[in-house]
Amino acid sequence: MTDFDALLLARMQFAFTIAFHIIFPSFSIGLASFLAVLEGLWLATRREVFRNLYLFWVKIFALSFGMGVVSGVVMSYQFGSNWSVFAQVSAPVLGPLLAFEVLTAFFLEASFLGIMLFGWKKVGPKLHFTATLLVAIGTLISAFWILSANSWMQYPTGFAVQPDGSLIATDCWAVVFNPTFPVRLMHMSLAAFLTTALAVGGASAFVLLRDPDQPESRIALRMAIGMFAIVAPLQLVVGHESGVLVRDHQPLKLAAIEAYWKTGPDQPQSLVGIPDRTAGKTHAEVAIPGIGNMIQGVPKEAVLKGLDSWPREDWPVVGLVYWSFRIMVGLGLAMIGLGAWGAWRCWRGGPEHSPWFLRACVLMGPMGFVAVISGWIVTEVGRQPWVITGVLRTADAVSPVGAGQVSVTLLGFIAVYAVVFSAGALYILRLMALGAGPHEPAPDLEDRAPGSPMAAAPDEPEPGDLADKGLEGDRS
Repeated sequence: MTDFDALLLARMQFAFTIAFHIIFPSFSIGLASFLAVLEGLWLATRREVFRNLYLFWVKIFALSFGMGVVSGVVMSYQFGSNWSVFAQVSAPVLGPLLAFEVLTAFFLEASFLGIMLFGWKKVGPKLHFTATLLVAIGTLISAFWILSANSWMQYPTGFAVQPDGSLIATDCWAVVFNPTFPVRLMHMSLAAFLTTALAVGGASAFVLLRDPDQPESRIALRMAIGMFAIVAPLQLVVGHESGVLVRDHQPLKLAAIEAYWKTGPDQPQSLVGIPDRTAGKTHAEVAIPGIGNMIQGVPKEAVLKGLDSWPREDWPVVGLVYWSFRIMVGLGLAMIGLGAWGAWRCWRGGPEHSPWFLRACVLMGPMGFVAVISGWIVTEVGRQPWVITGVLRTADAVSPVGAGQVSVTLLGFIAVYAVVFSAGALYILRLMALGAGPHEPAPDLEDRAPGSPMAAAPDEPEPGDLADKGLEGDRS
């Protein structure tokens, strides 16, 4: 019983910390690309609205990036403290992937982040734009290596088991480019872009509800609408392809997602219900009979495996996987609807003149984060009871520590996260509520000296000063 308690607490601790961590990378990946677009547009057009937007959102990026790094360090700590067996067994395969992430992505980000954040008035415009681009590329490279490692854990290939039980890579290409990896990387990248677009759109809409003529927020809202109007339907297509990979490579996860209790052809498509793992059925189910096979892209007479094809002890928590998937898909459909509505409002004269649309954007602002966390639950809980599918069970991967030790660190993390990350999140929300910060008349671009993008505005505050000024109000 003690081992079970330690296992459960270790899983709870990892779930808690990664749920916090995934919020920040999913935001910073999209926000870094958004900043690169803003600076590129400013250099191309010299419109001060793009400069103002860059200087505003770069502060939020810095905070999100910093909190993502701090929460990521905690993940590494847990591999050694709570999951030492997993670390020992998988290190020869996963160790190089995580090392490449540090050597390529993190070093690239760390090298140019300082220029991006503090070099606005100290380096030339081309060098500063290059730094912003490289930071944005670095965030995508980081996602590449992390998704490669996670995809391998979902569907391990290109490895062999050593006599001592550890794993060794036999085909590095197969390890990195796992069959499920390309689609999952695209799915996560699009999710990051959608998350950022919804956050930017929500913050801009909040400001426009008070001041419909605020130029920075009007531009930012239109850019956000363009993003989720295009990316949300594309995400639906990529998500379907991801589901096909789950069907082919992780049929047990698919059975949990769709609550297929019985193996057979002509499966129904469950819409909503209350899955009962003990009884092996779904209560109060609303389902469309006969279209499950069509949704899965297989002939009607094809047999789809139900949960009864596996021992009950191998089943994941069906209800959690089932409902997390439906929350993710439901929010995805809502994003498509919001994008279509926003495109129509742009065509009809301006989204800032529709209070109902602006309120919908504010409501949907945090929904990208909810969708990302729901998708993570489907991915990670759906593969249980395996930490490496078919190779290493979660129960066998935990460190030989007692429940008391794990509970102390879990309570410590909860207390620290409640203070540090809540304060950081509230500060970010407060900055977002300011819109694009103080607005000053655009300086004469003709007066700019070569080499410095801000030479014509010597009194322009640094990004950090802009945050302080914005919090105190517009003193111009």
